[in-house]
Amino acid sequence: MHEELTRKGEQTQSRIMEAAYVLFMSQGYHGTSMRQIAQRAGLTLGGVYAHFASKEEIWKAVLFERHPYHTILPVLRATEGKTVETLLRNAARRLVGELEKRSDLLHLMFIEIVEFNGMHLPALYEQIAPELTPLFDVIQAGEGRLRAIPPLLLVRSFLGFFFSYYITEAMMPPSLRSLMGEDALEVFIDIYLHGVMA
Repeated sequence: MHEELTRKGEQTQSRIMEAAYVLFMSQGYHGTSMRQIAQRAGLTLGGVYAHFASKEEIWKAVLFERHPYHTILPVLRATEGKTVETLLRNAARRLVGELEKRSDLLHLMFIEIVEFNGMHLPALYEQIAPELTPLFDVIQAGEGRLRAIPPLLLVRSFLGFFFSYYITEAMMPPSLRSLMGEDALEVFIDIYLHGVMA
């Protein structure tokens, strides 16, 4: 009986989060009311408050659940390559590929940054941090030498560099993207690995 109540509570929470996610993506955080979330989830306002104390608590749950690190980090940990360079090249391609599957990611991040000034991101990164160190182990497994860079800094530079590729690619008009050539990602990877100096 207790198990059934727990499952039902989790299903209701999931319904609330799904309803809120759809509304946040179409109207933004401030443009969405608790009443709208309740209505879309098929609940009373009290029913929503029984699971979440506030709209911000719902947003935080949506942000943490929908952030793509849940799928990206396992994909990166499974990356293979004989050398460090091959590993990093394959990991970069896989990272960008996973990000491209998530058309909602930019919207999610812009809501967090613009409407919340990024206030939930430190807690999100604290949750992610323990999962980043194993990525360094994957990189070190390849043949070749790496510069002496602290592991988390190396992982941060990698994720930041290729996340910026994804953002600029998504925001750039096709006419400008076409001027960069079909192998823009490969050039980006070369810049990450070897810098810009000839």
